[in-house]
Amino acid sequence: MSLDPQALAFFEAGREQGLPRLDEMTPQEARAGSEQIVAMIGPGPAVEHVEDISIPLERAEIAARRYRPAGAHGTIVWLHGGGWVLGDIAVSDAMCRILAESSRASVLSVGYRLAPEHPFPVPLDDCFAALSWAAENEPGPLVVGGDSAGGNLSAVCALRARDRGGPELAAQLLIYPATDTDLATPSYLQHGSDELPLLLGTREMAWFYDHYLPDDADRSNPEVAPLRASDLSGLPPAIVVIAEYDPLRDDGTRYAERLAQAGVEVTILTYDDQPHGFFSFVNAFPTGNKAVASVGAWVRELIAS
Repeated sequence: MSLDPQALAFFEAGREQGLPRLDEMTPQEARAGSEQIVAMIGPGPAVEHVEDISIPLERAEIAARRYRPAGAHGTIVWLHGGGWVLGDIAVSDAMCRILAESSRASVLSVGYRLAPEHPFPVPLDDCFAALSWAAENEPGPLVVGGDSAGGNLSAVCALRARDRGGPELAAQLLIYPATDTDLATPSYLQHGSDELPLLLGTREMAWFYDHYLPDDADRSNPEVAPLRASDLSGLPPAIVVIAEYDPLRDDGTRYAERLAQAGVEVTILTYDDQPHGFFSFVNAFPTGNKAVASVGAWVRELIAS
């Protein structure tokens, strides 16, 4: 199936503007475009209660935003994407509003600290601490989820929760997650070049890993590459969203297969005409709105049972 024409037009417009490649910028320069991304995505639906809060950590505080719809049941701890280097609560706002309304669950969007100022394992430690905080302070059942790097952090948080005796999780939402540091999979070879003007390519992923993992030895660590974990049994049910035009396609597919082989309940949603990023770029990619609503409906049914 061909790439969604709306997605192609979106990326072509960016290329025509002569914007520099991500890997040609510093993290600070790349982050400066976040307000433009928020404006481009536009607003999400109204949610009954939205509140900015702080989550206390052992030696710091991180920002979070709570979305609580009417009749909320359960909590989704959301970990945004952005390659552990970019992204924030504001960029995820519209998507989190759709997720909250469709799931009828509270969504706690976590503003974890970013690399390279805070390399591995700081972003992961922040996310797991926020998940543990939510288990004590937010209504259950508890779900962890995220997109791209956030999907990576969600998968590893689920592994940590299993291995550390909690918190208990009802589900994990893995949206085109990065699950390995191998940049030579078939999907990288197919969709990681400059042939199509996609949001993410092999060069960009290398740039992200270089900032997140200054120590090359960490690249084989299962807390970076959960696909390399020896045992995936005993994990909560997972929904895995796959985009065909995505270098991370095989990361998600292979992890879903490993989960299923380990006896974990897995639901896979595949979008054959979509690129990486479509889920969080709601409004700009209408299929993203539908995908978020589908994931929300899955959560609503799961935690209501």
